[in-house]
Amino acid sequence: MTDAVTNLQKYLSLQTVSAQSKAIPETVAYVVKQIEDINGETIVLDELGGNPVIYGYFAAGENGDSTKTLLFYNHYDVQPPEPLEEWDTDPFEPTIIDGKLFARGASDNKGDLMARLTAIKLLQNQDGGLPCNVKFLIEGEEEIGSPNLAPYLEKYQELFQADACIWEFGGKDEKERISMVAGIKGMAYLELTCVGADIDMHSSVGAYVDNAAWRLVQALATMKNEQNDILVEGFYDGIIEPTEEEKKVVSELPFNEEAVIDLYGLKRSLITKAKGIDPRTAMVFHPTMTICGLDSGYTGEGAKTVLPKIAKAKLDCRLVPGQDPNHILLSVKKHLEKHGFNDIEVQMINGQKAYRSNYNHPFIDHVLESAKEVYENDVILSPNAAGTGPMYIFGEHLKLPIVSTGVGWVGSKAHAPNESIRIKDFEDGIVHMAYMLNGFSSALETKVESTEVNN
Repeated sequence: MTDAVTNLQKYLSLQTVSAQSKAIPETVAYVVKQIEDINGETIVLDELGGNPVIYGYFAAGENGDSTKTLLFYNHYDVQPPEPLEEWDTDPFEPTIIDGKLFARGASDNKGDLMARLTAIKLLQNQDGGLPCNVKFLIEGEEEIGSPNLAPYLEKYQELFQADACIWEFGGKDEKERISMVAGIKGMAYLELTCVGADIDMHSSVGAYVDNAAWRLVQALATMKNEQNDILVEGFYDGIIEPTEEEKKVVSELPFNEEAVIDLYGLKRSLITKAKGIDPRTAMVFHPTMTICGLDSGYTGEGAKTVLPKIAKAKLDCRLVPGQDPNHILLSVKKHLEKHGFNDIEVQMINGQKAYRSNYNHPFIDHVLESAKEVYENDVILSPNAAGTGPMYIFGEHLKLPIVSTGVGWVGSKAHAPNESIRIKDFEDGIVHMAYMLNGFSSALETKVESTEVNN
C-alpha cells in the first residue's frame, strides 16, 4: 500500500481548484498516467467545452466476465482551500500525522479515485486478472456544479455504458460504520441581487434613501417563516413521494442528536424538534432552502458608516426527486414579484435534479453485503444523500443503478480546512472495491428490471 499512498500524495499536491482554473492540464496528465501505468486505456474528451472529461477502460482478465461492466464516477477537481489561516498544514503539501493524511481533496475526491485504481491493480495480479470490465468517468468540474458534463454523457453514451455505477464519495460515521447512499438530492443554487444606487453613501442619508441590504433581507424574510416553512408558492410542485420501503429504511437509519450537536458545536436545538419531525426523514426526503452567504456594505474591522449601494445573497435549495431546478427559479422570481420585490434580480448558478436508484436492484444488495464482509461492522445504506452531484444525468443517459461509497470518515472535513482521510480507511476502501468487483458479475445474474426515479 506504500506506493498507493505515495501516488495519492503526489496527486494531492496538484492544486486542482476548478473554481480558480488552477492546475487542470497537469492534473489531467497525472490521472491519465496513473491509468495507463496499470495497463488501462484512456481518452481525454474536451471538444464540448469545460475542463476535460477523462475516459478510462480496463478489460476483463482471461478468466473474467467480459459481458459485465462496472463504471466508476470520480472528479479530479477540488474545493478552494480558503481560509488558509485555519489550516494546521499547507493544504497542498500532503502531510501524514497520527495515521491521518491531511490535504485539500484527500476525501473529496482524490483519495477515492486512487483507492479504486489500486484495487484494480491488485486484481490484475490475481489468477485470471480483472473479474469484469471496468470503466471510469473522471471529470474536472464537479466542485462548480458540473456545468459541462451533460453534453459529454449525451454524446458519449455508448462509450460510458455499463451495468452499474459506483459513485464518488462515502465514509465512516461516528460509530465507524461505513455509510453509503443509492441516490442524491438535487439543487437550485441561486444568487439574489438588490441594487439601490450607483455608489455607496454616507449612512446619514438613510433618513430618506432606501437601503439595498435591508430590502434584500426583507425579501428573504418573505420566503421562509420562523418555523422554517418554505413559503414560496410552487416550491413543492412535482415531488415524488418516497415508497413505504424507503420510508422504513430511513426510519431505521442511525442518528445521534448529541453527536451532531457536538460535531458542529451547535448553539440551538435542531429545527426539526419543534415540529416533531424525525431528522432522518427531513435529511433524506425533505427539500431545503438555505442562505449560504450575504454580502453588502462594510464588513471589516471597526466602524464605517456606509449605506451600501448593493446587496447579494447566495441561496441553496436542495431538491428531492420530482422537483425541477428551473421551476424553483421561476417560482422564486414570481414570489418576489408578488411581494413587491420585482427589482431584485435572481440568477441560477447551479441547477441539478435529484436521483434515486431502485433500492431492490441486486447491485445495491451486492455492494451492501460486500461492505459488511470487509468492514465487519454494521453498514448504513440510505436511499439518497443530503448532498448533490450530477447523478441524475447518469441515470437519465445510462439507465443504471448507482451506489456511492468511499474512504472518508466522520472527521474528514470535506470542503473545510484540515480535510483528511485516515490511512486505515484508505486501505479498507481498496479491499472493499476489490471484494465488490470480484462478486460483481455473479450478483447481476439475478438482474431485475431497473425502475430508477429519474424525473
